[in-house]
Amino acid sequence: MHFLDQAKIYVSSGSGGPGAVSFRREKYIEYGGPDGGNGGKGGDIVFEAVAGLNTLIDFRYTQHFRAPRGSGGSGSNRTGGGGDDLVIKVPVGTQVLSEDKEEVLLDFTEVGQREVFLRGGDGGRGNASYKTSTNRTPRQHGTGWPSEEAWLWLRLKLLADAGLVGLPNAGKSTFINAVTNAQAKVGAYAFTTTRPQLGVVRHKGQEFVVADIPGLIEGAAEGAGIGDRFLGHIERCRVLLHLVDAQDADVATSYRIVRDELAAYGAGLVDKPQVLALNKIDTLDDELIEALVCELEEASGAEVIPISAAAGTGVDWALDRLLEAIGPTAATVSADDEGGDAIEWSPL
Repeated sequence: MHFLDQAKIYVSSGSGGPGAVSFRREKYIEYGGPDGGNGGKGGDIVFEAVAGLNTLIDFRYTQHFRAPRGSGGSGSNRTGGGGDDLVIKVPVGTQVLSEDKEEVLLDFTEVGQREVFLRGGDGGRGNASYKTSTNRTPRQHGTGWPSEEAWLWLRLKLLADAGLVGLPNAGKSTFINAVTNAQAKVGAYAFTTTRPQLGVVRHKGQEFVVADIPGLIEGAAEGAGIGDRFLGHIERCRVLLHLVDAQDADVATSYRIVRDELAAYGAGLVDKPQVLALNKIDTLDDELIEALVCELEEASGAEVIPISAAAGTGVDWALDRLLEAIGPTAATVSADDEGGDAIEWSPL
């Protein structure tokens, strides 16, 4: 089971079928004339966003997609059959990019969204369509319109309401495990998280999706550490939860490093609503916690929520702030459904 968020593929629509050259020859019918039918239309390349897919891993093994061509026409003015459309199913959140990755051609944000990307070629004309008063026995015919083809990039951006950001080992995986059933890997070393994680939070009768991405370090925009390639998965988030490790030597510097990397990445991430939390306070005394909170508030100019994801301290407070930022778009759930679900990465 692998997570893949980028894939390069080749797509080609179907060519149109050729028109037929045929003449009507029946007993007792004089001057039967031409009766060649038109060719059939080639198949289209269609993209469709479906539920249940959450990775592009299938496109690692199948990279070429060709729609069938149309059938040729035949006598008795019979039109050739059209080629079937080729439907390429992608996860919700997928973007179709040009080969140079400079242009977004399609963006799938809803289940069931369906877009024709390449149109199949029209069928060629049969000789019956060329008949005129001065050309009663035409032998010309159309060969059918050619197909269209392109190399594309598919890029998956997760659809989550809240995104977790912070330095490596800031406690993001512990937090998502505490509020959902994501079962993210946790370890006492940097870059425990190597791929995005999704989980569903159910809190106070409402639910929302939270995404955890690998930690950022200074210079991530230039490729340091894992880099910033996973930041695309939180571009669609309504709010960011920024976790700062209370064990860091300078919490203000830790905060600025992440904010600088968000600004360097762009895409409006630094302007998104933010909930700021000081994590891992369970090993500190109240006086030191208060001092660190004041230092972080001075550096950020925002409210700081002291929490311990491992002990559960302050977690509800942070979830309240996230719900306020997400607003009425958070789904409502019954009391029996309290708890969190995990969203597993697996190809179908």
